[in-house]
Amino acid sequence: MSATPSFADLTTIGVGGPIARFFEPDSRVGVIEAVEEADERGLPLCVIGGGSNMLVSDEPFMGYVVRDARRAISVPDEVAPVEGGSRAVHIHAEAGTNWDDLVEYCVRMGLEGIEGLSGIPGTVGASVVQNIGAYGQEVGTVVESVEVWDRKTKKTLDLAPEDLRFGYRTSALKTSMYQAPATPADEFFPTPRYVVLSVTFVLRHSATGVVGFGQLAKALGVEVGERMSTAAIRDAVLAVRAGKGMLEDPNRYYTEWMKGTKREENVEAAMKGLWDAQGSLDEDYNRHSCGSFFMNPVLTHEAAERLPEDAPRFDAELPDGTPGVKTSAAWLIDHAGFHKGFAVADGAAASLSTLHTLALTNRGEANSADVVRLAKTVQDGVEAAYGIRLVPEPVAIGIDLR
Repeated sequence: MSATPSFADLTTIGVGGPIARFFEPDSRVGVIEAVEEADERGLPLCVIGGGSNMLVSDEPFMGYVVRDARRAISVPDEVAPVEGGSRAVHIHAEAGTNWDDLVEYCVRMGLEGIEGLSGIPGTVGASVVQNIGAYGQEVGTVVESVEVWDRKTKKTLDLAPEDLRFGYRTSALKTSMYQAPATPADEFFPTPRYVVLSVTFVLRHSATGVVGFGQLAKALGVEVGERMSTAAIRDAVLAVRAGKGMLEDPNRYYTEWMKGTKREENVEAAMKGLWDAQGSLDEDYNRHSCGSFFMNPVLTHEAAERLPEDAPRFDAELPDGTPGVKTSAAWLIDHAGFHKGFAVADGAAASLSTLHTLALTNRGEANSADVVRLAKTVQDGVEAAYGIRLVPEPVAIGIDLR
């Protein structure tokens, strides 16, 4: 193995410059010590999970990159329902655990609550920072507590959901990194003030789950709100995500810097899914992305009234807690003239996915400058058409995506 990886080796989009110092601690104390060493030396710190929600400059990162190598999952309770009829089951997972490994484990153990979050790249630690969500579920709704290292007070803390202030694709952990949307804070960036060490979830002992999203219900041939096997829901989610190119390319887990970060049996299952989706095991460049690149805008009612009549509208909450309207970033992008497969020039190394307008993809040889050019072209076009500046979802390191 080479001495240190680059961010291109560690991220799902496969771009980013060399890393000065890379650490992969395999103990709780080791994680804290690596974070502390960077902070004490006044060096930039990036605690990385699966590398799925980040876009990094091609310039060298002259700081510490820390990837938690702890991946244990445990069940503090009995899995069977306890006396009194309670079906609540606690699951404890270390921050470095691959997120989809956790989902697969919970579905296999007969637990309901995160099956709709199948196939989302990343780790347990990153899941609560971003408050990941899909197909009618959000991770924040099943979190009981998050153990963190507070970089400011130099203490470990157990944060409850009310401390974490979960919102649409955000949390108190994430907001500690920003002074405004896409504008890094002076003190804590690109790693939050609170570094996640482990998460305790509370799930429900049940072999069935609620189908909570129309697209998923259609794939399963049922109505929204019906109950189905959690295994069937997981399979349907993976199939729908594959059809939109919104699964990571499992080939990455055979590379030197990613091998061993996801359970081997789940990598093999993902490779089978790749074969089922495209009839080959070749790299799928639609999957070489950061996932959804822009957040769905949440607007005031007044701003939403200026949208075209056919623009999607959903009830939502503004950052200040007042009622608002959420619209679709993918719809805005497409209707501003940026269709599937759009590139800024013929043969460009980066383009929108050929399956989904919300994913910006590396077609094999892209660098971060190629992706940034594409992102800003889309942002500028949507703003010109609708007066809305799309906010990027990935953490942008060494890059200005405002």
